[in-house]
Amino acid sequence: MKIAVIGTGAMGSVYAALLAAAGNEVWAIDTWEDHLRAIAQNGLRIEGASGDRTVQGIKTSTQVADAGACDLYIIATKASAVGAAAQAIAPLMQPSALVLTIQNGLGSGQRIAQFMPTDNVLLGVADGFGASMKGPGHAHHNAMKLIRLGEMNGGLTERLTRVEQVWQAAGFNARAFEDINQLIWEKFLCNVTFSAPCTVFNCTVGELMANPVWWAIATGCAREAFACGQAQHIKFGFDEVTAYVTSFGAGMPLARPSMLLDHQVQRVSEIDAINGMVPVLGRELGLLTPYNDVMAAMVRRREEAFV
Repeated sequence: MKIAVIGTGAMGSVYAALLAAAGNEVWAIDTWEDHLRAIAQNGLRIEGASGDRTVQGIKTSTQVADAGACDLYIIATKASAVGAAAQAIAPLMQPSALVLTIQNGLGSGQRIAQFMPTDNVLLGVADGFGASMKGPGHAHHNAMKLIRLGEMNGGLTERLTRVEQVWQAAGFNARAFEDINQLIWEKFLCNVTFSAPCTVFNCTVGELMANPVWWAIATGCAREAFACGQAQHIKFGFDEVTAYVTSFGAGMPLARPSMLLDHQVQRVSEIDAINGMVPVLGRELGLLTPYNDVMAAMVRRREEAFV
């Protein structure tokens, strides 16, 4: 399969390397030229839970157009860049081509819909990787729990199964789901709980949970997001959100959310798609969201110094 990975930061690099190692033709598309140069000259090194390997033969470019027609376009950018990626992909799409977008937060499918029909769009959720960049051409990941895949409009299809098999053949624990939106929302709840609070308090997941005041704020964020999901009739796999996010966090006490990692290098985060999305939904649904209002405002205030 010919695959373009648009956005080869930590997670995108893991995707690109393992998919290429499995025999697929892979293009790495990114704006980080030093990273692309290192991949072209030395290969893409991935170390961590999947072993330590350097994968050669990955093609690189700063422009999606250079990859041309592909079987699968994986959008692995930050949420804010999904629209631009879709705009670049749209002229290249063939009738059988698929777009798979994997981001934190909500709204990626809607961002894509601004630039192309969504009939051939799949949604993904990546859980439990803990990926980070060690330097140009070198990514690390602590684990690789699960890649969840689904049709944007629901249902299990032959093409979804085919994509699932491609990921599985590359060594990922990948599963196709009939209702991917439920899973996106369940991941969203965890992102909301840990992203802005860990960033504001500059702490790991375990440190956040161990501080009663901080944890009360974090679970307040979770409850507000959960209320928004319930109002939108999301079929959650649990009834008690605090127990759910507590169980999730207990499994990764040393983790630092990507939002915190962004701030540590003075990079603007995905706040608008995570904690910042909860007040947007709250206004639409007539729900109050004071915890997320404050957390999002504090993160945005800090990011004013980054631009």
